[in-house]
Amino acid sequence: MTLATDTHGKLEDAQAQIARLREQVETLMKDRVTPALADFAGRAESAVHTASGVVRDQAQAVSGRVKDQPIIAIMIAAAVGWVIGRMMR
Repeated sequence: MTLATDTHGKLEDAQAQIARLREQVETLMKDRVTPALADFAGRAESAVHTASGVVRDQAQAVSGRVKDQPIIAIMIAAAVGWVIGRMMR
């Protein structure tokens, strides 16, 4: 009987420790991990918006240059195509 009682006590102690650890993990997730993830998501979203604005501005600048100097744009495109064609052989 003493062995069974001792084993039962150890089992209850282990279950109590697991419950405390679970609560600690949940608290850490709520207090530290979740806010850190939210902060990271906010920064990532801001970086995406900034990058998309830069890409849009650069595309408009290139489009303006092509409209201003179409012959040079055609020559550059032909040269790039020739170089890529030579590299693919």
